[in-house]
Amino acid sequence: MNVVALESRRADDMQRMIEKQGAAAHVSPSMREAPIEGNRDAIEFAHRVLAGEVDALVLLTGVGVRLFMQAVSRHVDRQRLIDALSDIPTIARGPKPVAALRELGVKATLRVPEPNTWRELLSTLDREMPVANMKIGLQEYGTTNPSLIAGLEARGATVDPLRIYSWTLPDDVRPLEENVTRLARGEADVLMITSAQQIEHLLQTAERMGEADALRAALGETVVASIGPTTSERLRALDLPVDFEPSHPKMGNLVVEALRDAPALIARKRAVLSPTLRARAAPRPATTGERSQELIDATAGQPWHDSAFLKACRQEPTDFTPVWLMRQAGRYMPEYRAVRAKTSFLDLCRNPQLCSEVMCTAVEFLGVDAAIIFSDLLPILEPMGLDLEFAPGDGPVIHNPVRESTDVDRVVDLTSVESLHYVIETVRQTRADLPDSIPLIGFAGAPFTLASYTIEGGGSRNYLHTKTLMYRDEGAWRTLMERLADAVTLYLNAQIDAGAQAVQLFDSWVGCLCPADYCRYVQPYVKRIIDNLSPGAAVIHFGAGNPELLGPIAEAGGDVIGVDWRTDLDHAWSRVGGRAVQGNLDPASLLGSLHTLKAGAQRVLDQAAGRPGHIFNLGHGIVPPTPPEHAKALVEMVHELSAR
Repeated sequence: MNVVALESRRADDMQRMIEKQGAAAHVSPSMREAPIEGNRDAIEFAHRVLAGEVDALVLLTGVGVRLFMQAVSRHVDRQRLIDALSDIPTIARGPKPVAALRELGVKATLRVPEPNTWRELLSTLDREMPVANMKIGLQEYGTTNPSLIAGLEARGATVDPLRIYSWTLPDDVRPLEENVTRLARGEADVLMITSAQQIEHLLQTAERMGEADALRAALGETVVASIGPTTSERLRALDLPVDFEPSHPKMGNLVVEALRDAPALIARKRAVLSPTLRARAAPRPATTGERSQELIDATAGQPWHDSAFLKACRQEPTDFTPVWLMRQAGRYMPEYRAVRAKTSFLDLCRNPQLCSEVMCTAVEFLGVDAAIIFSDLLPILEPMGLDLEFAPGDGPVIHNPVRESTDVDRVVDLTSVESLHYVIETVRQTRADLPDSIPLIGFAGAPFTLASYTIEGGGSRNYLHTKTLMYRDEGAWRTLMERLADAVTLYLNAQIDAGAQAVQLFDSWVGCLCPADYCRYVQPYVKRIIDNLSPGAAVIHFGAGNPELLGPIAEAGGDVIGVDWRTDLDHAWSRVGGRAVQGNLDPASLLGSLHTLKAGAQRVLDQAAGRPGHIFNLGHGIVPPTPPEHAKALVEMVHELSAR
């Protein structure tokens, strides 16, 4: 194999390690530390330490400790400064700052455990040294870590940053340029990254050479091996894949373990596009009008093109209001209960033939205008490292929930839908079994709802664990949401490829948030999904529980905005900015008399006022006690009352 590495300080060691594993090593130094000349800020920081104005000192790098002492040695008494450092708590991120302190005769008060990221640092402080009301000196990398600063400030600390050096390109950039060319031409099998700054300089050099697009495309078929979570986080932030992390964030582990697993990883990557590359290859249009044209072009000539459902998605006039019902195949139907008596829920979800049979039976019985695949929101979490069980009487349970910032690193990237093949086959099977005139809807949970299950471990009334992580550690939250967003993008695109004419994004739990928090903590990740879905399928975006979120939800995207029953449909429609609307009868209405049910259906249709772009649905799923005949009667009522 051809292996590109960007290690600088230990370039010779990296070369030997790679060659020892029988691979061809192409090691090009990519960075060097450049001390800040005349660093008055460092000198003033040293005086604050001497004056007792710094309560504790966080040290992120060994080279930073050494350069700090060099920068201030002619301006303060060296021994007095060392004595002052001995008198305050020092928190070393890893072994290198521990060693640098030892050279000064100072013992680190706290040492952050592997993988030595800022998340472990914050968790160590939480356990060993609460920092509320403390002034924390922070010796930074060559660049600022805003997530760490935010985490310290969220814990009540005042942060006094100390920047000692910056990163710059090596004096001789020719080897790095040669590796850019090697990567861009697809001549490398593995790229090894040992620090986040290396990838910044690789991209910077590629941009200057005019090879940035070719480099990004080639990384779709190259194994990208990252030394640890901090580096991986930066790669993902730059929309680059992360295919491998070693068991320990050390160079030796990276080389041995990555080259051991590389052949299988290469085969998988070259068989399945990464979510990042797929998203880039199929960007969605920026405007509603362009999007509508995409839908028209993609379905033209297909039997389902002129269905009332897809016409409504495109906001075209229809002869009647199309209707389908969330959970239209479920526990309220005796046929479904008969199937469930013979198999568990997860086993049913993993049986495409049974899933298709259950849904097609419901479609035929109800007479609805669209089908939705029979599946669940949560199976996507299993291949991402979550231990999921559907416990009888308790619903879904995750036995290894993500509660601390450091737990986020246990949630792995979904880089292939191979582990969810049964859902993709359910789409294919259901599409084949349905009448050609009935469109098929695929679906997935939205990132906030999936994150809430992941963090709470099951259902919740107040989402305290979720909100604690969200408010306390925005960096960890961002990592989790980005990972979920990319997984959902890949998952929904696979469903579209398998034959879904529409997909629905369910954000069932997002109603617990206020609009400002939705816009900050949720909206960017939903937009990331919707912007990167393959064109040609309608996108329904449904968030439940809080009518005040309708505007921000619509801003996140979607051809159709789902509305629950907590607001009148006409008021909701005025908030969603010219999009089609789906909804919104209270599911409990199906438990009343047929007379009351008809009045409720008429009220929703009156609020829609015959405008193009209305899909009738419940405001959430059918509840189990619903009489099947009432569900069927509702569909007939909508067709009759809306006939034009």
